[in-house]
Amino acid sequence: MQTIDKFSFSGQKVFVRVDFNVPLDEKFNITDDTRIRAAIPTLKKILSDGGSLIIASHLGRPDGVTEKYSLKHILGRVSDLLGVSVEFAGDCLGAEAAGKSDALKAGQALLLENLRFYAAEEGKPRGLAKDAPAEEVAAAKKAEKQKQKEMAKQLASYATVYVNDAFGTAHRAHASTAIIADYFDADHKLFGYLMQNEINAVEKVLKNTVRPFTAIMGGSKVSSKIDIIENLLTKVDNLIITGGMTYTFTKALGGKIGNSIVENDKLDLALSLIQKAKDNNVNLALAVDAKAADSFSNDAKTQFVPVGEIPDGWEGLDIGPETEKKFAAVIEASKTILWNGPTGVFEFENFAGGSKSVGMAIAKATDKGAFSLVGGGDSVACVNKFGIADRMSYVSTGGGALLEFIEGKVLPGIKAIRGY
Repeated sequence: MQTIDKFSFSGQKVFVRVDFNVPLDEKFNITDDTRIRAAIPTLKKILSDGGSLIIASHLGRPDGVTEKYSLKHILGRVSDLLGVSVEFAGDCLGAEAAGKSDALKAGQALLLENLRFYAAEEGKPRGLAKDAPAEEVAAAKKAEKQKQKEMAKQLASYATVYVNDAFGTAHRAHASTAIIADYFDADHKLFGYLMQNEINAVEKVLKNTVRPFTAIMGGSKVSSKIDIIENLLTKVDNLIITGGMTYTFTKALGGKIGNSIVENDKLDLALSLIQKAKDNNVNLALAVDAKAADSFSNDAKTQFVPVGEIPDGWEGLDIGPETEKKFAAVIEASKTILWNGPTGVFEFENFAGGSKSVGMAIAKATDKGAFSLVGGGDSVACVNKFGIADRMSYVSTGGGALLEFIEGKVLPGIKAIRGY
């Protein structure tokens, strides 16, 4: 498989799938350009080699052409960061895109309009009635899959080389993230720097593990993390379960949780995960105390209580000081650390202490030589909020893609290039 460092893009037209799905305010100003900046090294490498650059991305979840989700809103920022005046094609398909791609000279760049303006990008039919007959649904899906192949073929026709640098969409078998790779031979399709770094970071954690290995799983629902938890229970030495999931486990163990968030239909599942941890000799670390509030508000009255003794009318919104100490001791003794999900409602300053404590413990362990991987929007927001992102070994740009990769799933965007 080709690697970007060894590949010369001189004289090549390069189609680069990036993830420029950045947040915009009501005036279409970018409020966080992290994803754009993450792809710049790949784009600059291509231009400096003497290649010409065709940049493609999605933005938001449009249902057809939507002004709000036009990539023209980010054109100026892309040009500024890239250091060249990037042209814009008002469509990703059709004569304009083909013509502007064909006219590109070495060192020039073109940004295509939002790929998801076409349903074919995702390969899913739009506009079907919820109660549409099964035959109609099947026929619509088949037709859209054919359109997806046609879209991928047309996008591929613009270029001589395909580069995927969009890890955030690697778990999607979309026209531009997976299907397009079929139209390039093995010597002319490769990962960008960001994509390769993401793969390296996850595989370092899961395949080249230095022990002890600790995973910290937060989030509100056990049901949304069940696959990743079960996979990790065969790999880690320590598993810290925190966030809203705490209270499902606590109730399953017979504790009182007041008004705390809970999945009552997952109590048996929580008990089975506790048993699976024992069977695999995994230290399952759960909270011992909570910062409880009398309402879901930053200004609520609070008290620290044992996690299984939360009074009626109160709810746990963060871990307490004894749990902070417990988690920190496990984390700081670790050599490999994975963090996905905060310990509480960190958006409220009054309930950010636990997440900050975990972040600082990870930073200390990393300072001492541990490898730390932080992923998932909330965890990334935490390390940025607390000013410790640069003390993590790697901060992932992927949300769903990262979780599915850690679960052990084969991601279409990765398989399309390296074959597995």
